[in-house]
Amino acid sequence: MANAERWQPKANPWLIAATVALAAFMEVLDTSIANVALPHIAGNLGASQDQGTWVLTSYLVSNAIILPVGAWASSVIGRKNFFLLCIIIFTVASFLCGIAPSLPILLLARIIQGIGGGGLQPMAQAIMADSFEEKKRGLAFSLYGLVAVLAPSIGPTMGGWITDNYSWRWIFYINLPVGILAFVLVTRLVEDPPWIRADRNNLRRLDYIGLAFLTLAMGGMQIFLDKGEENDWFASNFIRAFAAMFVVGMVGLIWWEWRAKNPIMNIKLFRYKNFAICCALMILVGGVLNAATVLQPQFLQQLLGYTATSAGEALTWGGVTLLFVMPMAGIATSKFAARNLAAVGFCFFAAAYYYASTHLSLQMSFSFASWLRVIQMIPIPFCFIAITNAAYVGLPKEASNQVSGIINFVRNVGGSIFIAVTGAIVTNRSLFHQARLQEAMQPGSIAFTNQVNALTGYFQTMVSHPEAVQMARGTIYQQLNQQAAAQAYQDIYRWLSWMSVAMIAAAFMLSKNRPGEGAPAGEAVH
Repeated sequence: MANAERWQPKANPWLIAATVALAAFMEVLDTSIANVALPHIAGNLGASQDQGTWVLTSYLVSNAIILPVGAWASSVIGRKNFFLLCIIIFTVASFLCGIAPSLPILLLARIIQGIGGGGLQPMAQAIMADSFEEKKRGLAFSLYGLVAVLAPSIGPTMGGWITDNYSWRWIFYINLPVGILAFVLVTRLVEDPPWIRADRNNLRRLDYIGLAFLTLAMGGMQIFLDKGEENDWFASNFIRAFAAMFVVGMVGLIWWEWRAKNPIMNIKLFRYKNFAICCALMILVGGVLNAATVLQPQFLQQLLGYTATSAGEALTWGGVTLLFVMPMAGIATSKFAARNLAAVGFCFFAAAYYYASTHLSLQMSFSFASWLRVIQMIPIPFCFIAITNAAYVGLPKEASNQVSGIINFVRNVGGSIFIAVTGAIVTNRSLFHQARLQEAMQPGSIAFTNQVNALTGYFQTMVSHPEAVQMARGTIYQQLNQQAAAQAYQDIYRWLSWMSVAMIAAAFMLSKNRPGEGAPAGEAVH
């Protein structure tokens, strides 16, 4: 192992990092770029809007299942070969998505695309971790963090622009040149370290039972979350069935993987305190990041009348901010302990979301919406890089594939959960505020009566008195619904703020490491 300890890749580590980041960026972008194109896809293929959402669900389910499988696949064919295989599968599947003549064929192509994409994120992160010495990992992870955070931010904007100006099929075709370039660069620059040993005999040692439980759990969870609100949650037998599938699959997965000789997901890594805490924190980071990325464009489109493209453009300055803050956060990891950086990031999170909860309104301008996105983006690099970096320290190098797979897995799971939960909360809180506001809309209310009379007088210049009264009441009711929805969004941002406060305390549970030198040894909890 002495040679392994001194191993360094032949190519410049930064070239390697840029290469694998390119492939990961392509994959992460695809998780969000199709969102705004769903109505166009459904209409073009003769499907309903509800059926069109399976374009997202099918990709996310297959993607989530493959994320933890990378460690096993790397042990069979080598990490570089697995990474190249994922690029090929993802690129070919993107082409198939673009030419799909019907929804069933598109869904099949999306499943294949998710399988290829599921290996790109964790392997890119693991390659970066092994290509840099520990004291430079933080800066390297800033590049990966930029990919993981920037791609979902620009995805809706890019998807909206491409769909509006060309065709929804081009949101898949744009992957082709990127995939070809990534394949060529990976072939030339990336190599496996000595501790990554390919053994074809491992093909027979696949943890089929673990994979079955993982498929059951992730399929049940994703469909439960994606279709829950649409089907009134547990009032639907369809949703109850998938919720039960998730619970059975997850319990079975934990029980089996703890005992399996060659587990597909090494959950015994959770005996390491730092790694376990990092996974818990990453669930929350992935959750608040994805929830905020969905909530703000949704608010702008539904309540302020923005188009998909203009709503995405309001997020642009948040992405620009990341270009400057990510390198700063990467440098900071070599100067400050990971738990201190994470705590500072969560403090900024709490302040940013509380500020949003108090200033979000139906009168806010485009520039103010962009400003809200900027302050929400500033803390992300400090949390993301610190937690990602801390997850590896104190663990053997041989575990890097498993670590990256699980960290990316929990981040994606957190995103899926928070998007569904926050969406449901916005709906429920809108109904709550609607009921409260309706209490003031009674005939005996002077303010309500005055408003009805004023609007009736205005509309009476165009229509008869009875119609003017109806239009006045309808206008007030519409304003009430908008105000109720705005208050619901304020509520969810306030709750995200309080959740961030709790995450500050959790960050200090991490072992204090010396910056750039990893964490203290002996962190495993037996």
